[in-house]
Amino acid sequence: MSIFGFVMSIREIFPIDKWDFKSQSILSNLPAEDYAMLTAHQSEQKYAKGEIIFREGAYPPGIFYVKSGKVKKYKVVAGSGEQIIYVANAGELIGYHAVLSEERFPDSAAALEESLIVFIPREDFLVVLRQSSVLNARLLKILSHEFTVLVNGMALFSQRSVRERFALQLIVLREKYKLNTSPGMPVEINLSREDLANLVGTGRENIVRILSEFKEQGILETKGRKIVVRDVKRLIEIANFR
Repeated sequence: MSIFGFVMSIREIFPIDKWDFKSQSILSNLPAEDYAMLTAHQSEQKYAKGEIIFREGAYPPGIFYVKSGKVKKYKVVAGSGEQIIYVANAGELIGYHAVLSEERFPDSAAALEESLIVFIPREDFLVVLRQSSVLNARLLKILSHEFTVLVNGMALFSQRSVRERFALQLIVLREKYKLNTSPGMPVEINLSREDLANLVGTGRENIVRILSEFKEQGILETKGRKIVVRDVKRLIEIANFR
């Protein structure tokens, strides 16, 4: 079996859902009336790479749907720069936690690449939430899963080496970038070394060093800043998760 065929069935050999949110399913196939109310006053905006979508501490005017592109959610840590919490893919919702909790944004969000973002006003979201048992049930399920993902992330940072954390993040990113790739085609992870370091929680020099090591071992190859994983099975072994 080719390495690309192998990757298509990664869930059979690696618990990818332990590390990835599932907000893609929140808005899919909602009852027609609920969906119409939710999207009645929506607007779309194109964000350039690096452009801020919302900032930590700001009051949430509504929720955001990633129609295309990728978005990083991150916190700015004094003296340490950014810590990327999560990479949201096309089809995912962001910003809804602050609306639900009636608090300010706990983190910031910015486009990792050119992205089309749909904005839904908080009033429309809350009205539909009050009347839709389907949306309520989905949000409860998604929030429970996200709590599990965040707990796993905390354990990852406290118990695993930088090399293991980087291997695991490459596996997760490979799955995210695979969504935009035709079957059998190589998947290119297109993130700066700085963003990779902020995602793993280490310095840029460590990412460069481990990338070089993985290249020498034939685990991956690089094309400028793009990374193509060639041996996912070896990454799973290095990440040390069964």
